[in-house]
Amino acid sequence: MNGIDPTALTDTIMTLVTTWGLKLLGGLVALLAGRMAAGWLRRIVERAMQGSKMEPTLVSFFSRLTYYGAMAFVIIMVLGVVGIETASLAVLLGAAGLAVGMALQGTLSHFAAGVMLMIFRPIHIGDFVEVGGVSGTVSDIGVFRTILDTPDNVQIVVPNSNVLGCIEQLASRVLCQRL
Repeated sequence: MNGIDPTALTDTIMTLVTTWGLKLLGGLVALLAGRMAAGWLRRIVERAMQGSKMEPTLVSFFSRLTYYGAMAFVIIMVLGVVGIETASLAVLLGAAGLAVGMALQGTLSHFAAGVMLMIFRPIHIGDFVEVGGVSGTVSDIGVFRTILDTPDNVQIVVPNSNVLGCIEQLASRVLCQRL
């Protein structure tokens, strides 16, 4: 043979299996338990929001956001259980989240305004409103945009941040008017 000691090789393999095998087994158990917990949390949020008669689009979005947020936490926890340093990973994810947030600033403002419109419902489908000089009947309120049907049968898509901004000014009657 080439000088390989079978006893030493067996001892090395057993040491690796007991050290890493237990860590991987613990990580797998933590992943499965965390996935089950994230699913339960998602269902709890979904039922609570449906019970409060929230907009179905928001129920779906927030229940998924809850699930994926919980799963991100679970994955970081599992990496820690396995023995991988997670502090630098958490910093990296935070920086990536900040970069994505800055890149999507306009879209996120439309989304946040859409959520506010769906939660507080200051306008409803069928209302005749004036938004930034455009008048029309609200035909759809989505997460990112609101669709107005003008009296001359033209559909106008208005970003939700513009709609919400006009509704906030509604009290002073500056730019918007609900007719």
